[in-house]
Amino acid sequence: MSFENDPAALLAMWLKERKVQNQSEHTLLAYERDVSDFLSFCAGKKLALADVETSDLREYLAFKVEHQQLSPSSLQRMLSAVRQFMKWAEHSRFMSFNPADDFQLKRQSRPLPGMVDIETVNMILDQPEPETEAQRQMWLRDKAILELLYSSGLRLAEVQALRIKDVDFSRQLLRITGKGNKTRIVPFGSKAKHAVMNWLQIYPLWHGDFVPEGHVFISQKGSPLGARQIENRVKFQAQRAGVNVDLHPHLLRHCFASHMLSNSGDLRAVQEMLGHSNLTTTQIYTHVDFDRLAQVYDQAHPRAAKK
Repeated sequence: MSFENDPAALLAMWLKERKVQNQSEHTLLAYERDVSDFLSFCAGKKLALADVETSDLREYLAFKVEHQQLSPSSLQRMLSAVRQFMKWAEHSRFMSFNPADDFQLKRQSRPLPGMVDIETVNMILDQPEPETEAQRQMWLRDKAILELLYSSGLRLAEVQALRIKDVDFSRQLLRITGKGNKTRIVPFGSKAKHAVMNWLQIYPLWHGDFVPEGHVFISQKGSPLGARQIENRVKFQAQRAGVNVDLHPHLLRHCFASHMLSNSGDLRAVQEMLGHSNLTTTQIYTHVDFDRLAQVYDQAHPRAAKK
């Protein structure tokens, strides 16, 4: 069967492969929406996928800016989805050339801490596995690090110091020793649990037998990862996902706090999970959601009722 004139069928095949790789439904829907939009643009120009050039990508993104006023981060997300789809099409021999490989948007200034939206975080965490076994093993370790940073709001030093004995899989709790040698218990989510368990299947290949005192995150030589190594791997995985974010561990901690507060409004619970002794410290991790603030005010204040 020829797929040259049926890009929708190619998209369905690609999404099916992404689903097999256990990417989240949220990420798959974002991929489908972004790539379908680009394919519709190509259809409107009567442009076959195999004939797409870099100038067409530039025209498409300019069209999105003009008609939808998309932000730079949204454009980067869309470009990342298109790039990954076309890279797959090239690798699968449905295309001979991928014009998206060398196409880059002008880098924007570094975003303010905590300004990474949930969809972008999901694109980083749910990106497909690398094709080679060596790279896949590195990804499984890096994914476990990323998931714990975002799932539990850990500091870089806390991830680095985490021991196997500190992880309670049955109750999904971490025993964390933070600043000032203070110990706290922090929950972690099902996706983080799955990622850490997948990584620990690789662990013996790099280290040998499990030792309760052993560090959870190690290098291929079996030694504990250093702080700079963790920082570099976090940045690398954001780059591999194709998103325009200068990602670092503290930014993921900030995302954890911001997204938790946005969805729960429970500042003291987030304070406890972050390990802050002072509530004021926790407040610097928050952004004021003025729409939500106005909604809460309208609902709660006795003199806010509108006629």
